[in-house]
Amino acid sequence: MRRGSPLKRVHTKMKRERFSVLLAGIGFWIIAVTSLAAEAEPVRKVIDQYATLARSAEQQGTITVPGKEGWLFFGPELRFVSAGPFWGPAAAKVSRATKPEFADPLLAIVDFHRQLKKMGVELLMVPVPPKSVVYPDFLSDQLTLSRENPPVRIDTESQAFYQLLQKEGIRVLDLTSFFLANRFHREGAPFCKQDTHWSGNGCVLAARKIREEIEGRPWLKAIPKSTYRSAWKSLPIAGDLWKALGEKGVIQEILSVRQVGTGSVGALTSVAPDQKSPVILVGDSHNLVFHAGEDMLTRDAGLPDQLALELGFPVDLAAVRGSGATPARVNLLRRAQRDPNYWMKKKLVIWCFASREFTQSDGWKKVPLLP
Repeated sequence: MRRGSPLKRVHTKMKRERFSVLLAGIGFWIIAVTSLAAEAEPVRKVIDQYATLARSAEQQGTITVPGKEGWLFFGPELRFVSAGPFWGPAAAKVSRATKPEFADPLLAIVDFHRQLKKMGVELLMVPVPPKSVVYPDFLSDQLTLSRENPPVRIDTESQAFYQLLQKEGIRVLDLTSFFLANRFHREGAPFCKQDTHWSGNGCVLAARKIREEIEGRPWLKAIPKSTYRSAWKSLPIAGDLWKALGEKGVIQEILSVRQVGTGSVGALTSVAPDQKSPVILVGDSHNLVFHAGEDMLTRDAGLPDQLALELGFPVDLAAVRGSGATPARVNLLRRAQRDPNYWMKKKLVIWCFASREFTQSDGWKKVPLLP
């Protein structure tokens, strides 16, 4: 081939174009990395501030961390959000588990999933997002308070952990982005301002997403449905963070709840949980708040009630006031001990608990589901 031939000029041009594309790709990569680093810097500052606030609250012997515009936050939750990776080798360093061998949540969760799968029961994990992740601008002075655009997610580790669970075949309903998009919902925020739990509307929103997540299952279509009624009402609450604050000048929060039942709207009759239901709701007090009354604030307006309304039948409830990690699963074992046929007609376990349990529980033990 002679120098300067048309074919060689074409080859030279193609090389130059490929080199230009490569340079452009490198340029875009540099821009992307720079952009990510720019986004990560404010997040890191917020996380560092959370760690400081959590330590300060613990040193002062309080669980309450005051935020902006009357919002109160939970010190142990801030510790979880700022803890970093909480599974694998890192677990024992950040967990509050009583024994290091029970620090890693991954092993216990995978074991629970495998036991259920062996019995033909599906697991849906619904970790309740931290309030401080949905409303970081109402706590951190590193962020400008915004009612227009929701802040970026700061729970990097939780997102990575949920992806890891999904690779293990475990379905995870991550409500964080959904709650961020509904921070100022017309029926109220997804979280109480003065309590560690989600709000009455948080229960409503969560139940709707759970129904969307599971609808279409053949067994679900085959279940006879009932028609329930609902009514919104407002009530003042004595939130646990408000009580811990101990300042008499802070007015109690008033929020809206949607009560569910049968009969007339003015005098609804409760929909009781049903141990024969194919759907089990298991976990911590997020499944009891607004449902169980007394220290759980009111009745008939919690997640079990909203699920009954959304699904058209009552769920089985196996929640505890303590940790949703190990004690909640022990609850299931005890039921199977009392009733050898307990698991026979079960189809779905909805495991709902505060995400802070990943580091703040007493530990994640493997628990057999059959005696």
